[in-house]
Amino acid sequence: MKLKDFKVLTFDCYGTLIDWETGIINALTPLTSRLRTPLSRDAILQAHAKYESRQQKWTPGRPYPAILASVYRRLAEEWGVPHTISEAQDYGQSVPNWPAFPDSTDALQYLKQHFRLVILSNVDARSFSGSNARLNVVFDGIYTAEDIGSYKPSMRNFEYMLEYLADLGLGPSDVLHTAESLFHDHQPANRAGLASCWIYRRHAQDGFGATMDPGSMPKIDFRFNSMAELAEAHKKEMAEG
Repeated sequence: MKLKDFKVLTFDCYGTLIDWETGIINALTPLTSRLRTPLSRDAILQAHAKYESRQQKWTPGRPYPAILASVYRRLAEEWGVPHTISEAQDYGQSVPNWPAFPDSTDALQYLKQHFRLVILSNVDARSFSGSNARLNVVFDGIYTAEDIGSYKPSMRNFEYMLEYLADLGLGPSDVLHTAESLFHDHQPANRAGLASCWIYRRHAQDGFGATMDPGSMPKIDFRFNSMAELAEAHKKEMAEG
């Protein structure tokens, strides 16, 4: 199997292209600054993962800013920290401020010359539009949880994407699903019969950060530690002919 065998790269955005862990930590500062006993970065992210996943499961039709606002309130309750509804709502609107990984734009602009690029993301259109401006590339398809009415790892999200890709003449064998999260992306991609490319942004860290523990390791067809490594691997394949 080679990268150049595929026609479309389907991406998770947050954690893969956008540095959502840094974005989360920065945007939670009004809350974490009030902690009597400071928590580690990973402890904050793991608590966030728990409440985000739970809220997405129980209220799959709510837009992502509302999900994040609920997560903010649940974190405040767990940590015994005072908060306001306004702060929670501000946190829900913070996604466009989350930074892109430094290598994302250059890698995407290169890959755009060789593949169709598609987003399958657990956000809403407004939040993603802010992130898309940071990435500075035109995607060929953008499918969000707001469009679909559910959140990954629900199979509905992958089924929705594949149905729309079929309209473009693209089948599952044409797709390489490219993502960081084993829980949100690689496990359901396996069930959908898609090849998987793991962008292992957390390769130098323990644990799963802002994503849930997947429980078991899904099948991975390609692994790179960055988007830059993915682009370089494709360049090498093209040079070899």
